[in-house]
Amino acid sequence: MNRRTALRGLIGAPAAMKVAPLLDGAETLERIQVGGAKLDVDIGSVQSELGETVLLDWITRSAKAATAYFGKFPVAHARIRVTVSDRGRVSNGMSFGAGGAHCRIAVGPHVTPRDLFDDWKLTHEMVHFGFPSVEDRHHWIEEGIATYVEPIARASISILAPEQVWGEMLRDMPQGLPGTGDRGLDRTRTWGRTYWGGALFCLMADVKIHQRTGNTRGLQDALRAINRAGGTIEVEWPLERVLEIGDRATGGGTLMQLYSKMAFEPVAVDLDQLWEQLGVRRTGQGIALDDQAPLAAIRGAICGPAGKAG
Repeated sequence: MNRRTALRGLIGAPAAMKVAPLLDGAETLERIQVGGAKLDVDIGSVQSELGETVLLDWITRSAKAATAYFGKFPVAHARIRVTVSDRGRVSNGMSFGAGGAHCRIAVGPHVTPRDLFDDWKLTHEMVHFGFPSVEDRHHWIEEGIATYVEPIARASISILAPEQVWGEMLRDMPQGLPGTGDRGLDRTRTWGRTYWGGALFCLMADVKIHQRTGNTRGLQDALRAINRAGGTIEVEWPLERVLEIGDRATGGGTLMQLYSKMAFEPVAVDLDQLWEQLGVRRTGQGIALDDQAPLAAIRGAICGPAGKAG
């Protein structure tokens, strides 16, 4: 199942998704320590053909991806509940903050090791742990960050190759462009603008921060600073406070300026030109990365060479 289909069902109840307690009374079967955090894992009644060890490896791997991006796991303690589903291999990921960071995700009875290795959904949910809850009208930035960061985080631990990350962005980022009747990110609640419009904001911010700082800082520095200042899913902050911390960490005003520009008005982005500048190109064999492109060094700093993927 691709990201487009899997995330569609989560739109429409962002507030409830963060406050509903899921794990009360659940039995913790294992405790995983990763990235300076303790993760309590409840596998419950899952009857997987793979067994508990493979499921725990999947959870650990996803946590390592989030750790690599944030420099530590984004919260000190979290609870992960794996439930049974007949909908697919991995589905129904949701993250919550009330009562402590926790998430729920489902696996089908015939999930394979390859399915779990390729899964992006659990990493997406763990990235949510690293950003504060904001007003519902800003839900696009929460989902946009998780959508944008997840593949970069997985590439950082060699699950994905950079060509895969940029190829996915080239394919899916147009879904975040404003359409007819768009009123800006804060006032347009469609699925595409929430997930990929938010991701487009992140991409633009990342590139602009790297350009302004001579490729010494990026969105990752802003998000790490927000997280280290206490910005996690467990707290509710005004978006202005979040952006101020990120801008301070990157020595400028890129985030607030971009928000002011994109929040209430549709902003057209020439993605074809951006891919050309970044050196991301379609070929007959898939995606090629051009290291001679004007912004190739920025592309490499955002998601550079990794070890083997797949």
